[in-house]
Formats: sequence, C-alpha cells, structure tokens
Amino acid sequence: MSLNSTPSANRVHIGIFGKRNAGKSSVMNALTNQSIAIVSDVKGTTTDPVLKAMELLPIGPVVMIDTPGIDDEGELGSLRVKKSYQTLNKTDIAVLVVDGAEESPEDMALLEKVKAKNIPYVIFHNKSDMLPSGFAQKDGHYYGSALDKTGITELKNAIIALAEIEPPDKKIVGDLLEPLDIAVLVVPIDSAAPKGRLILPQQQTIRDILEAGAVSVVVKETELAETLKKLGTKPKIVITDSQAFEKVSEVTPDDILLTSFSILFARYKGSLETAVKGAASIENLCDGDKILISEGCTHHRQCDDIGTVKMPRWVKNYTGKDIQFEFTSGTEFPDDLSAYKLVIHCGGCMLNEREMKYRYLCAAEQGVPITNYGTAIAYMHGILERSVEPFEDIRSLLKK
Repeated sequence: MSLNSTPSANRVHIGIFGKRNAGKSSVMNALTNQSIAIVSDVKGTTTDPVLKAMELLPIGPVVMIDTPGIDDEGELGSLRVKKSYQTLNKTDIAVLVVDGAEESPEDMALLEKVKAKNIPYVIFHNKSDMLPSGFAQKDGHYYGSALDKTGITELKNAIIALAEIEPPDKKIVGDLLEPLDIAVLVVPIDSAAPKGRLILPQQQTIRDILEAGAVSVVVKETELAETLKKLGTKPKIVITDSQAFEKVSEVTPDDILLTSFSILFARYKGSLETAVKGAASIENLCDGDKILISEGCTHHRQCDDIGTVKMPRWVKNYTGKDIQFEFTSGTEFPDDLSAYKLVIHCGGCMLNEREMKYRYLCAAEQGVPITNYGTAIAYMHGILERSVEPFEDIRSLLKK
C-alpha cells in the first residue's frame, strides 16, 4: 500500500489553528510545499476545514488540516469557529499560528482548550519579518514567515518531534495468527454493500492478515457453511460483518474462533473494554429511554440500514421496551450526552484513534455507557463471550 493510499484514519492528523489573517493557510501551503489552501488578505477566506493528505518524513503519512479563524464573527462566523473547535477532537498535533509577536486572548483561549485535551502542540509566530527590533523570542516558540518560507524547516522538525509514530507491532488481527493460518472473512453482498469494492475495515483486515503471512478467504454468509467443509484445513478464525453475526455463529463450529470487524477495530483503537461494559447496560433500558446511534462517516441510507433501521429493531426486540432513538453521522457528535441512556457507535473505521477516544471519553465523563455495533449485536444475540474469546484481557473482564 502506498503512502497516498493510506486510509485517513491511520494518518497522523496535524491541525493548524489561529485567528483570521494570521497566515494559517500560508503556513499549510508552506508545510506541504503546495498551493492547497486559498490565501487572501480578506478575513475569513477559509470557511471550512481544508484537509490535505501528504507524507511528512519520518512520521510518514499525515493529514494537514487548515481551519477557519477562531475569531470569526456573526452567525455564520460562530458556526465556523465551532467547526474549528470540533477539528481539535481529531487533531493529534496542533499548530497554533500567531499573527506577530504576542498571543491574543483568542489564541490563549484556544491554547487552553488544546492543553485540556492533552494535544501536543507547537506555537508558530508568523510574519516574524514584521517583529519589532530587539524583540526577545520565547523558548519553545518558533518564528518565521510562511510567505518567504523562513522558519518552516524548524516548524516541521518541531512537529516531527511531537509525533507519536505508531508502533510497528500494532495489528488488527495479525497478532492472533501464525504464518499460513487461515482466516475466513464473511462479507455480505446486499443492497447496502458498495458496488465493486469492499469497505475499508474489510480491506485493512485483509492487508493485516497478508502481512502476518497468513491466508485470507473471503466469502458471503450464504457460502460460509460449504466453504468450511471444502477448506480441508480448519481455519484459525472467522471474522464477520456484524449484521451477519447470528447466522455466522450458528454455522461456525465452536472450536473455531469467531469475532467481527467492528470488535477488531474497537480493540485496534483501544476501546473494546469500554464497549463490552457498555453493551451490558442494554439490560437496564426502560420505556422512554433515549439512545444515540452515531456513525463516523456519511453514506447513502438504504431501506434496511444498520444504523437507522436494524439496530433500533434489534434493541426494541431484545428489551421489549419503547426506546427512543436519535442519530448523528460524520463529524457531528453532541457535546452534551446527558439526555441519553446509551450511545451505540459504529466501528469508527473512518475516524482516527484520537477522535474515537474523544467520543468514548465524552461518554465516560458524563456517565453515559457507550458501545459499538458489533459488541451490541453480539450481546443481544447471546454470543458476546464467544466473540471476545480471542482476547484474554476481555475474557477475564466478562468472568468477573
């Protein structure tokens, strides 16, 4: 896989923040060495976050994000500022661009939010050619001019120093496999499946299996039983789309490990334990309770969509309660979750690890249980214990 084809969720996200006309777009263009963002003397030129995938060695693949000014005004301006602050939730490294020598009150307010979220940051004083003579530079701050590209190399080095390069041994499923082990992937091809391709978590899991030197076999749920008979060698694990969990569990022998893509990605992004605990809260739901169903991407809704149709149906059938549902998708995620008794999130394949952890942390801080599609489905079908059998730490959690 080339760096340009690396999924956005697996890239280090570098957010560029600051006031209008501080030179954020110029800084982004200088860092990428391309004219990505529109540069203008008119305040508020950047009205939405602008994302650019690139390579920044030795970090590797990154996403640079240019954001609207944090001092924007008016009704539309306040919406743009909100977008900038939402971008913090996915930002792995923040670059605060200051116009000139001193940080403004708006800069300082943003910096406090960055610190509160424990985001590594660097402060870049742009337009340093306009600094007064004899100005005393501050340690830990960087100075330059994006237009003439002075100080950009130093800024890049500072960003690189802050980056946490992903450990090479971080795996989706490869750590559970030995060379030549067989992993069977169950991929339904129905009206909701994209035409002519596999969805991202399926692609990434296949790549992870190949890198482990193992063998991936991809089948539809309708062909699983016959495939298992014809393999000749017992597979090490069966990984299924969550929607087919019940049927796949019935077909897969008990001596073969079984889990789902959604559960694997919860583990990969560090949220599986929380998701397992959250699924158990389904037992406590009562008439009139409200559940938030949230997805990290936006897609065309099908007539039997998992988030808006199947999941509510499963929950109502399992609990027998009159549950209310609300839905969000993409970058939208409520700051206030107090109205909800439970949050059920998608697998988050389109969100980076920081944003997924942010969403789980929001729920934890407000005392709202949160789980994901695969974990909730496995719980409601009575196969959660089996679906986490490959993971020793989670097995022990369920036995407590």
